[in-house]
Amino acid sequence: MTLAKLDRKLKILFLEDILEDVELVERTLKKEGMKFDMVLVDSKEEFVNAIRNNSFDVILSDHTLAQFNSSEALKICRRLGIMAPFILVTGSVSEEFAITRIKQGADDYILKSSLQRLPSAIINALGQRKLQCERLEAELALRNQNEELIKINEELDSFVYSVSHDLRAPLLSLLGLLNISRMDERPRDKVYDQYFGMMEKSIKKLDGTLKEILDYSRNARTEVKGVEVDLVHLLKKSIQKLEHMDGFKEIEISIDIRRMHLPFYSDVYRISVVFENLLSNAIKYRNSKKKCFLEIQLDVTKKEAIVSFTDNGIGIDEKILSNVFKMFYRGTEQSEGAGLGLYLVRETAQKIGGRINATSQLGIGSTFEFTIPNNAPS
Repeated sequence: MTLAKLDRKLKILFLEDILEDVELVERTLKKEGMKFDMVLVDSKEEFVNAIRNNSFDVILSDHTLAQFNSSEALKICRRLGIMAPFILVTGSVSEEFAITRIKQGADDYILKSSLQRLPSAIINALGQRKLQCERLEAELALRNQNEELIKINEELDSFVYSVSHDLRAPLLSLLGLLNISRMDERPRDKVYDQYFGMMEKSIKKLDGTLKEILDYSRNARTEVKGVEVDLVHLLKKSIQKLEHMDGFKEIEISIDIRRMHLPFYSDVYRISVVFENLLSNAIKYRNSKKKCFLEIQLDVTKKEAIVSFTDNGIGIDEKILSNVFKMFYRGTEQSEGAGLGLYLVRETAQKIGGRINATSQLGIGSTFEFTIPNNAPS
């Protein structure tokens, strides 16, 4: 802030008991073109009444008065929460004294023998105070935003709980009732079996979408937990979970272990999410016109684990391959989900410091390579 930018009249409180010094200060400020109204006080009582009943832009203070001094005045200001710049205008003082006053909260000190520096000291102090106020306002706005985010997160927690318990549970109950209806041996038109199949497909599709939402929320909102992981066991467990998936029995799955003699540490839950999504995609997008296979290669080093999933499924057109990891993107008409699967795979991999790469040829097959850092203790 410069004097040219100070286009308003300042209200100055001056604690001083020598009128000649007051006149010198006024003359110095006017000489620099500064506009101001000055309130003069020379006792503790007058000072307290002035700051309680008025708002001042700047407070000037001599150090020693008859029964009052600048140290007491400064303490009173700060105790009352008055943050106007406080500048000492005093006679000869030691450097130690000046440093002490600055540490106590004074903005500057001016010797009466060097009053020409007073206008710039006032301008600088006002500029610094303006910056402090702006910073405090920014911090307050940030705090309010954080509180709003906390509120939103709590609402999201409630939503996720609702998805998990209030939506998925009825869906599974509905699926159970559907299966009971199928078991009813009373005569019925065959078209109902077709309807039952369509209903089951829709229920499983919705349940899959809800599960993806839950996995995404959990990945985004829970801490990464590094523990020792048996990747082969985790792979086999993930495969086992998909045994009842349509088309599972049509695909031959093999696991090729290249190196696995080193301990491996990472987040079990997140790795299993990636494994299950890549496995289910290979099954879902198999090519039923030929013998289907899925080859899984596992290579663990001291630095990382590389798990690649290679299938001979329907493949992905290279023109759209870069889009498959985007949220809600569906690359084929065979896609039954909400387009969250591979997006979730990438987000989950990144959460543990890993990466996922894809190569594919339409009609030939796809390879997804999942690289996971080894966080084994050194």
